[in-house]
Amino acid sequence: MAGHSKFKNIQFRKGKQDAIRSKLFSKLSRDITLAAKQGVPDPSANARLRLAIANAKAESMPKDNIDRAIKKGQAGDADTMEEIRYEGFGPGGVGIIVEVLTDNRNRAAANVRSLFGKNGGNLGETNSVSFMFERLGRIIYPVAAGSEDQIMEAAIEAGAQDAESDPEDGHIIYTAFEDLGAVAEALEASLGPAKSTAIIWRAKTDTPVAEDDAPTVLKLIEALEDDDDVQNVWTNADIDEVVMARLTA
Repeated sequence: MAGHSKFKNIQFRKGKQDAIRSKLFSKLSRDITLAAKQGVPDPSANARLRLAIANAKAESMPKDNIDRAIKKGQAGDADTMEEIRYEGFGPGGVGIIVEVLTDNRNRAAANVRSLFGKNGGNLGETNSVSFMFERLGRIIYPVAAGSEDQIMEAAIEAGAQDAESDPEDGHIIYTAFEDLGAVAEALEASLGPAKSTAIIWRAKTDTPVAEDDAPTVLKLIEALEDDDDVQNVWTNADIDEVVMARLTA
């Protein structure tokens, strides 16, 4: 198991997202509500709900907010909510996957299409982009969780596929999509609670972004992430670190 960190480049807006607490909490709440709707309200018997709650707690979401989100799911408030995946291309041909959780499919589709069009991209057909990515589980631990060797050993014993460590981003552990719950539980037993646990789309091959295209690519992704219906945005865009630092300063 080995890997090199593209985490900062792929998740370049995470710091900005974390600062917008109300929007972040809203997205986390919707995820909890949908998970509660799709299964029992007991996280010990509902793996998806357990992961959603763990992610909310990692972002310091208040317990009252979590409890309200669970009750909404059980009360039927999530009955009209749909999970939809959109795929498209940004400037320079970078691939972008947009995951939406919405109560209005027509509104979500119109908004996503408009945001692509206004920011130098175009919305594609289903599977026009996803074949360039792989569906994985991702578990993140802070740097303080242990040394790179300790994390690697724990990841191997837990049945993970890959792990990488970065002095700023922490330890990122990847699992097969279907193994995420089991690996997360095994790692929690050996390392304690994770910072976040999620199902992700990881690019099989990165697409280098020309310096002239970089500002527009970032603008498109920011616009998509700011949409209320959008839960996650994944891209294979590879922006030079020097350019990235200048644009996100």
